[in-house]
Amino acid sequence: MTTAIATAPAPSSIPVRSPLPTGLGGSTTVVVGGSSGIGLAAATLLRGLGGRVVLVGRDPARLAAAVARVREAAGTSAADQARKDDQARGDDKAQGDGKAQGDGKAQGDADAPADDGVLGVAADGADEEALARAFDGAGSVDHVLVTSGGLVGFGPVTEVSAGDVRAVFEERVWGAFPAARLAAGRPPAGGSITFSSGPSALRPPPGMPGPLAAIGAVEPSPRGLAVELAARRVRVNAVRYGVIDTPLMRGASGLATDDAMAAAGSATLLGRYGTAEEAAASALFLMANPYVTGQVITVDGGQSLV
Repeated sequence: MTTAIATAPAPSSIPVRSPLPTGLGGSTTVVVGGSSGIGLAAATLLRGLGGRVVLVGRDPARLAAAVARVREAAGTSAADQARKDDQARGDDKAQGDGKAQGDGKAQGDADAPADDGVLGVAADGADEEALARAFDGAGSVDHVLVTSGGLVGFGPVTEVSAGDVRAVFEERVWGAFPAARLAAGRPPAGGSITFSSGPSALRPPPGMPGPLAAIGAVEPSPRGLAVELAARRVRVNAVRYGVIDTPLMRGASGLATDDAMAAAGSATLLGRYGTAEEAAASALFLMANPYVTGQVITVDGGQSLV
């Protein structure tokens, strides 16, 4: 079944606004792959800036834990506190203005009594119908971040099967394409779609023909989509991440402890692997700066240099 994509009249130009991450306050970001790692870190940072986040993940239990973690970590943002102060002063006009701008509608769209700026929607990023329900539940969408995709399909070309390679494409390519389709007509002028990639495209190691094929399919997408969506003034970029200390990386690499990660990272140019927050901050930069599009930036602590 093909999902109809919402569209709106094309704006005349990209808006001028602050390129700093603080400008993301009040915006809504859908994070596909938001229940762990870089996606979860991005959601936490965004919420701390006063943004509204919609986390999409396959595992309902992990997703619920992620939503709780974002709420706990972000606490009460400055924007929330200002609204509470207005209410305490009995400023009915301020409350009315907030509703007129759509806050009430955005919360009601998710049909949840306590949309406090953090929503969780259980869906497989590669399932377009399920993902469409997540976008519909989000209401208005300003930015989309796609970080989903496991570490699968490794092995020499003589040993990997066609099924192994298909699994990589299912994770990486089909996990990104539905989000791009659904997001294309939703963000306002200056909104963005951000994908994630890996450093193997720059320095391919042995045993990576499957993942490399998928990365090769994803990395040109920001450039092509940036041109295609330029008339709508929607920006598309990607971040090429190096080894980042996330639960997924720890599980795949066998570096399960802090000491093991520290020892392995000590040989890198900067003496350690990156944190999920450091990786996520690069995605926020791409969302915030309205004059960046069609770019793939590398955030790997220099790992691709040696």
